This record gives sequence, C-alpha cells and structure tokens, in this order.
Amino acid sequence: MYVPKYLGFIMLNTKIMGILNVTPDSCYDGGRFLTFDHAVAHALEMIEQGADILDIGGESTRPGATPVDVQEELDRVLPVLAAIRTKVSVPISVDTMKPEVALKSVELGADIINDVTGFRNPAMREVAASCNADLCLMHMLGEPRTMQSDPHYPNGVVNEVIEWLEARIELLLKAGVSQERIIVDPGIGFGKTVAHNLDILQNLHRFKELGFRVLIGVSRKSFMMKITGKDRQDLLPPTLAVNALLMMQGADILRVHDVQEHRLCREVLGPLKEPVSFATAIA
Repeated sequence: MYVPKYLGFIMLNTKIMGILNVTPDSCYDGGRFLTFDHAVAHALEMIEQGADILDIGGESTRPGATPVDVQEELDRVLPVLAAIRTKVSVPISVDTMKPEVALKSVELGADIINDVTGFRNPAMREVAASCNADLCLMHMLGEPRTMQSDPHYPNGVVNEVIEWLEARIELLLKAGVSQERIIVDPGIGFGKTVAHNLDILQNLHRFKELGFRVLIGVSRKSFMMKITGKDRQDLLPPTLAVNALLMMQGADILRVHDVQEHRLCREVLGPLKEPVSFATAIA
C-alpha cells in the first residue's frame, strides 16, 4: 500500500476516490475492467497508487446510458466487491441506484452507498436507514438517458441544486439516518451545461456551508472536452487543474480515474495549504 514519502509535509484532507467501472459502456474506461481479473487487479493497483477509497460501479450513468437489470448489475459488482474486500482495508463505495444492489453490497462489506439519483427512491432510503454505511447523495436532473437533453435552472444552478440536496437530506434524516453518514455531491455533468458546471465549481463554498462532506467528480468529463477541444483521453491535465483548485478549496473527496497523478498533486499542494477561491485562482 502507498505510504506518503514526505511525512513532514502538511497533508491536505481531500480523499482520493479511485473509480472502478465494471461496465462495457462507461465514458472513459468502459470495457477495460469488465472481467473479474482485470477489475480486481486495477483495484489493487489504485490502492498501491494511493487511493483512499474505491468506488465500484456496475451500471454506466453517462449521458444517454441504457439501464441494466438488477441481476446483471449484481453479477458485475458482487464478485469483484467480495474479492477486493478480502484484500484491502480502505473504504469501498458502490455506485448504484438499485436498492437490491445497495443492500447486497453492504452485506458484503461495502462502506459507502453512492447513489446518483440522490436516494429519491423510498426503497433506497429504507436500505440507507437499515445499515451503517455512509451515503453519497448526488444531484442529477432527471435520469441518465435524458439528463442532458435541455438542462435549465431558472433560479440558478447553485441555488436549485442546494435546495434539492437539502430536501433529500431532510428525507434521509426523517428515515433515521444520522447526519455524519451523509456526503453531498452536486453532480457535475449530470444534467448541467458547461456554464452550469463552472458555476458549481466556482461556488464549492456554498456546498461546504451545508455542513456535510462534499464529493466532486470532474474526472475526464465532457465539459472539459468542450472547453479545450481535446478528446477524452487527453483530459488528464485539465482534470488535474480543476481538482487542484478543488483541493485548495477544501473538497473532501475527489472521484478520479487517475489516482497516482492526483496523489502526487495532493502531496505538492500540501505545503501550500492556504485556501484559495476558484474565482480568484482563475481571475
């Protein structure tokens, strides 16, 4: 397992969540880790590179993605989760919107349920209340198949996403979930235009003011393709640039494909810990 080399340096508190997509159709790495052996090997590689958390997903949530049935998602996720759980001690998150998958995953030792629908399904809230796992509550406009068709927020994307998150938090609290288990994610790219995404990134402090841990996922997302004109495989530098600013703003968890590069970025930023605002940094 990776151990920081320069232990005398101040370490940023941002956790690095390594993405493990056990899917054939995810935007960047679909099909690369679909087989059991490749998935487990990549998980262990990310731990060696310094991942603080692993996030396993068995269903693509890219724009326009076609849903998979419950059994297929279980068949993709559970064997990999079971194998990894016996080999590593870091927290394991399961990225799912299905109550059946969430419940089985927690029973196998998953530490976090990462629901891109924000626990809008009452059955997901029942699972959340029945276990001790942490819960990542993400905002998504509509569903993956339709979320990018015409996203708009008449009262401003930051205001509306915060209001939506607050309403979902209240439902979880009423279901019996304790506050310390909740993580919020504004859902970059999930029903947002480029301008919406940038507005959210410039206002991380607004989401921090909710009083919960904040997870952000920008890794190789298409809004950076639109800004730079580059293909997805060339988006590591823009991803690192945005995530460096998010680290300095106090993001609690960054969900990334490229663990080692983000770990090195965090190490270098540690001694420069004085927070900066996104808007000031890009002015």
